[in-house]
Amino acid sequence: MPTSRFLFTNRTFSISLFLISIFQTFNSQAQQHMITPAALQKGDTIAIVATARKYTDNNLQPAIDLMHSWGLEVVIGKSIGLDNNQLAGTDEERTADFQAQLDNPNIKAIWCVKGGYGTVRIIDTLDFTKFKQNPKWIVGFSDITVLHNHLNTLGYKTIHGIMPVTAPRATPEAIETLRQALFEEPLSYEIPSDPMNRMGSATGELVGGNLSILYSLFGSPSAIDCHDKILFIEDLDEYLYHIDRMMMNLKRNGCLESIKGIIVGSMTKMKDNEIPWGKNAVEIIEDVTKKYKIPVIYNFPAGHIQDNRALILGSTVSMEVTPEKSTLKFED
Repeated sequence: MPTSRFLFTNRTFSISLFLISIFQTFNSQAQQHMITPAALQKGDTIAIVATARKYTDNNLQPAIDLMHSWGLEVVIGKSIGLDNNQLAGTDEERTADFQAQLDNPNIKAIWCVKGGYGTVRIIDTLDFTKFKQNPKWIVGFSDITVLHNHLNTLGYKTIHGIMPVTAPRATPEAIETLRQALFEEPLSYEIPSDPMNRMGSATGELVGGNLSILYSLFGSPSAIDCHDKILFIEDLDEYLYHIDRMMMNLKRNGCLESIKGIIVGSMTKMKDNEIPWGKNAVEIIEDVTKKYKIPVIYNFPAGHIQDNRALILGSTVSMEVTPEKSTLKFED
């Protein structure tokens, strides 16, 4: 091959690699941009559905009244009242109800009635094609972490907050922050410092939810990408050694190696064995994460507690932890 031809070919190859690099960088940035569903307006309609445990108590009036007080209309999904052992109807019935609300352009938000277990049984049968054409807020916590994480992988923000069954006993702050999130009003938190906190500041996309659900989703298409994220975790009614097992799983999956900060919500009603584990839930989390030089907020008011304040998962947040206080600001 002549030298000039070799130089031209080599230069062309280098340019191609350069263009590929630019495309990959642009594509990565595009993938990182999270889509925000439209803010609710007075007169909009939300749907209450069950994706997991059954709700047969027929006492949704407090939640309905709350939505009416915000100027919203409410549609009760067909899964409410269904009874299939622990679940709110069969997988097919729960899928059909949730799918109908996803596809209906008149429904502006879907409020999951309660958690428990069962959302993972329907996640792979849901079709988000029409949702992508008309994104809407998905709201809930606990088992609803399945939806939060799955939608995060698709590039959409969701709201971790109170549900219809918890609304009657929720604090005024928890209720008001859900309203602020739905109507896209400015949202920020300032809470007293916890002795276990780790000082520092960080900015990144907020991801996470219930620790048990996060743990169960690793290795699946619904697993979150922890890289450069701020991770929120909370849990309920777990054995302490299970907390250690799940935190070790996050560590071994590389999640803790790549995050910018951690927000730990309530770790409620933890259980121990006859032979004690030797640490409480917060101490377990601290023990596993202390090697990482990142800020940590403990005892954040979110999770299985009355003061379950809303978190917009997928949003860019800035966190700052000082000896006096912890702040969390939603920036987009």
